[in-house]
Amino acid sequence: MNSNNLPIGIFDSGIGGLTVLKEIINRLPSERTIYLGDTARVPYGSRSPETVTRYSFENSRFLFSRGIKLLVIACNTASSVSLERVRRSVSVPVIGVIQPGARAAAAATRNKKVGVIGTDATVRTNAYSSAIRSIDSSIEVFSLACPLFVPLVEEGWTEGAVAELTAETYLRDIRREGIDTLVLGCTHYPLLKGVLSKIMGPGVRLIDSAIETAATIRAALEEQSLLRDVQGDGTGESNREFYVTDSPEKFIDVGERFLGSSISFIKKIELESEV
Repeated sequence: MNSNNLPIGIFDSGIGGLTVLKEIINRLPSERTIYLGDTARVPYGSRSPETVTRYSFENSRFLFSRGIKLLVIACNTASSVSLERVRRSVSVPVIGVIQPGARAAAAATRNKKVGVIGTDATVRTNAYSSAIRSIDSSIEVFSLACPLFVPLVEEGWTEGAVAELTAETYLRDIRREGIDTLVLGCTHYPLLKGVLSKIMGPGVRLIDSAIETAATIRAALEEQSLLRDVQGDGTGESNREFYVTDSPEKFIDVGERFLGSSISFIKKIELESEV
């Protein structure tokens, strides 16, 4: 098969990476995609770096067995811990979610004060802070863990009093720092953009790493001359494959809400451990 027509492979510890997939579909509707959600071992945030790296290699090997032209690590924890090791081990482009968001934040800030919100694990790694400051060392970065946002999103409570009270409780201190840019450093958080924008106010720009990652993917495909050569329409659900490591039912229920479209092909698999 012409390598241009091979799919893009995406993996995440669960369903959050579907926000990245949604933006890939929006920006590159003709591309084929294979999404792997490691739902049997979610969350990755409580695992050691060695374990997360092992999981990342197992996920990557499965996707490569399906034949892919580009790999997306759509998980903040895995991106911060294992991206470089995975990248060194393969011959196709590998893109994570941290660097695209960091670049966008560094370009967007006017007063050199950037906030980053994410899970406990992502905040502990200081991955966004390091990435932003490697671009512009004069930028102050204020990081904040917001662990309750993930269950809120998965329960569908993305607006209303509960979501607003939770966001206000978390964000009041970081708002006082005078930031003008806020990075949504978890793939679940874009579904809370309406509430987060309301709480932070019009003077704070929200950086959606999913959108920035999709833009980076398109640029990488263009640079490598790997955009799909499509005859006719070439779009639609038939181009989307989904694999999970646990029961597909909840993934479908929550995942269709994330994507805003139906999931027609999904299969439970067992990942092979490295021997």
